[in-house]
Amino acid sequence: MATAETSLDPSDPSGPFESGQTSAGRASEHIESFSYDDDISRKFAVATIVWGLIATIAGLVVALLLVLPKAFVGLEWLTFGRLRPLHTNAAIFAFAGNGIFAAIYYSTQRLCKARMWSDVLSRLHFWGWQLIIVAAAVTLPLGITQSREYAELEWPIDLAIAVVWLGFFGVNFFMTLIKRRERHLYVALWFYIATIVTVTVLHVFNNLVVPIAAFKSYSVYAGVQDAFMQWWYGHNAVAFFLTTPFLGLMYYFLPKAANRPVFSYKLSILHFWSLVFIYIWAGPHHLHYTALPEWASSLGMLFSVMLWMPSWGGMINGLLTLRGAWQKVAVDPVLKFFVVGVTFYGMSTFEGPMLSVKSVNALSHYTDWTIAHVHSGALGWNGMMTFGMLYWLAPRLFQTKLWSVKAATLHFWISTIGILMYIVPIYIAGLTQGLMWRAMDETGQLVYPDFVETISSIAPMWWLRVVGGALFVAGVVLMVVNYFMTWLSRPSAYEVPVYQAPRLAKQADYREPAEVSEAIKDAPMLEAAKKLDTWSRMGWHRRWERLPVRFTILVTLAVVIASLFEIIPTFLIRSNVPTIATVQPYTPLELAGRDIFVAEGCYNCHSQMIRPMVAETKRYGEYSKPGEFVYDHPFQWGSRRIGPDLAREGGKQSNLWHWLHLEDPQSVNEASVMPSYVHLLDTAIDFDKISDRVWAAHMLGAEYDKELTNAPEIARKQAELVAADIVSQGGPIKRGELMTYDTQAVALIAYLQRIGTDIFATPEADESSETDGPAPGEVPEDVDAIPEVAAGQADPQSDATG
Repeated sequence: MATAETSLDPSDPSGPFESGQTSAGRASEHIESFSYDDDISRKFAVATIVWGLIATIAGLVVALLLVLPKAFVGLEWLTFGRLRPLHTNAAIFAFAGNGIFAAIYYSTQRLCKARMWSDVLSRLHFWGWQLIIVAAAVTLPLGITQSREYAELEWPIDLAIAVVWLGFFGVNFFMTLIKRRERHLYVALWFYIATIVTVTVLHVFNNLVVPIAAFKSYSVYAGVQDAFMQWWYGHNAVAFFLTTPFLGLMYYFLPKAANRPVFSYKLSILHFWSLVFIYIWAGPHHLHYTALPEWASSLGMLFSVMLWMPSWGGMINGLLTLRGAWQKVAVDPVLKFFVVGVTFYGMSTFEGPMLSVKSVNALSHYTDWTIAHVHSGALGWNGMMTFGMLYWLAPRLFQTKLWSVKAATLHFWISTIGILMYIVPIYIAGLTQGLMWRAMDETGQLVYPDFVETISSIAPMWWLRVVGGALFVAGVVLMVVNYFMTWLSRPSAYEVPVYQAPRLAKQADYREPAEVSEAIKDAPMLEAAKKLDTWSRMGWHRRWERLPVRFTILVTLAVVIASLFEIIPTFLIRSNVPTIATVQPYTPLELAGRDIFVAEGCYNCHSQMIRPMVAETKRYGEYSKPGEFVYDHPFQWGSRRIGPDLAREGGKQSNLWHWLHLEDPQSVNEASVMPSYVHLLDTAIDFDKISDRVWAAHMLGAEYDKELTNAPEIARKQAELVAADIVSQGGPIKRGELMTYDTQAVALIAYLQRIGTDIFATPEADESSETDGPAPGEVPEDVDAIPEVAAGQADPQSDATG
């Protein structure tokens, strides 16, 4: 029978200092026996490896699709726009998520000297989370998405996430804290608390939607507000799902692996609270020079730059923990992974604030520079820390030796080289894109007016990324083999040690520190300086660490208050989104076409936001205004340009051009990396479902009248007009068994022809539609006067070319 030890050093990795109970007091308390539930950690560890392999393979496929766009022609569920969200969700929530849970379940029990409160909730959490991941893996390739980065999953899955995250995982974790046998809450637990609380707040408020079907909904936010909420969530999903739990992991597993105490307890306090408070403000820096109000993006930039200090405080605390143990790094692959992981954390958290500075962001935004930055953090920080933790856990969870230390070391070198081969070419590609986009000659004209020139110039860098990604995948495969062989050598039955520790007293004999330290008690100093000395010893924080409920409330207040300072003005001050009289709701057909645009994940390649920069306005047209997006649920501003911006796409090309472009992009532009969307030409529009879309849009503020009762007919009439134009220019009369106007391509074309045109409309232009033709989005009443066109019988040899 083992006895759980208690450290007298607050930063000792073997267990946190238990303040407030004397030895005599502890001895007189009731002694309890308990064991740890390592089976749940085993489950999450194995799931981490399995999903890690799937996520990295998906990433490799996505990278290949950029250089081989015709690889899966005809398979609509394997296009770049559908697979990229699958890759990001698998990497973040499946690989990193399961790794987080493995770490939290293992370390929390030992830091609390208590088994998890409920074995049932632990299993519900595990299986519930795996089902959510499977649901994401099925729905995203099928085009079932909200098209909001890192929050693509539709509302039934979002509800399941809320139940599993807070109802199963959160309740189990906080009840374990309450039932713990260790008075003090070690620093790792602080970061776990911040993760659970903040992710809950982010997930709930970012995913408020109006459902219209089992797997279709519209965000309650529109345009500017939707963009703000999305990047309040998106940036802080990185902060509180990919940063704070991994810092907790670092504070527990790095000292354990090095057998050294954490370098500085005080630094961990400053690191934690400054990170929690500052991080939540930084989201708007993703929207510099967009239609977001200037004050919001400036505030985001300010706090992003401030974020550098606490972030590097954590990195320094991690690396200096290895003082006196650096000789172990040379022989221990676990420490190798941890050292490189913490180093990448420092690099990423220096680069992040730098990219938030507006002058830098003007060059980097929408380019592959952002992709390189994200992957240096995801692969270097999250990946390497997870691998190190899993190798440390393997012999302890399977109660046997790791199958091959040499294989683990080889995995380290393969992964490190793979990361560098991935990110260095993509940094070069990003800088190349940014410089080419803004390049202007002495006459003030664009040097590279054709967008595809930038794609052709960086294609070799994309091939190098494939090589780097393949190396990283090879490292993961090596780990799978190592873990599997270690599992095979496990004992026939796992030993379950029983520990003993006194029950936590309800009223601890907490000893406040002396008012003034003996060293300065009688020194000729100001009283304020003596009080500062007392405060700096942080006895006040020691009290907080003994009260998990109060600690959780303080964390929640820090997050909520900081969020409200940005959210309330964005929503309540009308001048943030000036109205534009000519901006009208989408027609029923355009609304259906926009949903197709969303389902295909077009935002992954195309932005809809022209920034107020000379080069951008010369390339795309008038810069975007806040009032243009008031009917956009969700917004589609995008965060990357693999294709040109579409904010002023309406009217630039003929309807036939769009039809041919969807059918075979390379026939329109040989250098295009866009995949074929021929399936849209072969799939019928479900006109009957358009009524639900119109009703939801009306609920969210769109001013509809006859559309509420006659949406399908109005949509058919506009589809017939678009189809007639395509046929008159030489397009097909039929596509398989479908008339041209029945296809989803027609709806998408209607939407593309509407984008960005309202701002140029005038009431006079609308009234003169009899002579000038229908205004964008307007369906003439006399469409039935051309039955031969409606029936698809126009002359396919028409001389009109568009």
